[in-house]
Amino acid sequence: MKSNRLSFGSLVVCVILLLVHMAFADPNAPSVPSLLPDDLVNVQYPSLEGLAPGSQEAQDRQRQAAQQLGLPVEVRTRVTGIVLRLIPAGTFMMGSPSNESGRRDDEGPQHQVTLTKPFYCGQFEVTQGQWQQVMGSNPSYSTDAGPDAPVEQVSWDDCQAFLNKLCEMEGVSEGTYRLLTEAEWEYACRAGTMTAYCFGDSAVVLGDYAWYYGNSPNGTHPVDQKKPNAFGLHDMHGNVWEWCVDWSGEYLSEPQIDPLGPPSGVLHRVVRGGGWVSDAGGCRSADRGKGSLDDRDSDLGLRLARITPSYP
Repeated sequence: MKSNRLSFGSLVVCVILLLVHMAFADPNAPSVPSLLPDDLVNVQYPSLEGLAPGSQEAQDRQRQAAQQLGLPVEVRTRVTGIVLRLIPAGTFMMGSPSNESGRRDDEGPQHQVTLTKPFYCGQFEVTQGQWQQVMGSNPSYSTDAGPDAPVEQVSWDDCQAFLNKLCEMEGVSEGTYRLLTEAEWEYACRAGTMTAYCFGDSAVVLGDYAWYYGNSPNGTHPVDQKKPNAFGLHDMHGNVWEWCVDWSGEYLSEPQIDPLGPPSGVLHRVVRGGGWVSDAGGCRSADRGKGSLDDRDSDLGLRLARITPSYP
């Protein structure tokens, strides 16, 4: 005969789900949680094999931050199903050393940056299918690559419209979903490393981690086909350039805390990561690009950030 009582294990799961719901609840949002934990216990951490020194420490910080904050490492948006990974607060050296191969002048001076707040970062670039779901259209050039390929041909202003509508669809306040700052982007890309790429200084194995001109001269590819970095993020090198919040500007040599770039700008916002038309040097962690607010290119897309509930 079946018992009507909940098992102890089921009760524990229910309590955990309730706590996650309360942590992510918005007072003005619908009564359903805006984020769903992909897995509260058995979250998958990527293999560190082949990644550069510092990767293990970064992954350990990610795990510890989740435990200390009581937040899942990986979450999925309720309506659109966009997966995000928790990025811990931390300090790193931003920019490239003067002897890095392929270095450009605007990557220096290399300087210390501290990010005081953890945040969620999209595991993948926003896809054509996700953009279509939110905006009702797909502006991309590489439509034959399928709905799981990154959306492209979107301007910075287009991205703001997408983010505002996404917040509305997900039942959260405006600004909850946003672009990454340039500092957040490089910190998330490096994932504890200080090398040219998350896997080291040599581009010999770049094709294992990136779609770039050396292996993809005709267009983008689905976002889940290349190896991730230690934080579990895919395509931080290549596929499409990713818009950032910041106006483009020169680096300062002094240590920075939660930098946001210049307070204003005339023409250009920062783009990062390189794309399918980039050479290997353009896909380095420190490489910087820029675009005007209305630029739309077949190698220009976006990745999401989300504020964590503990740090509004």
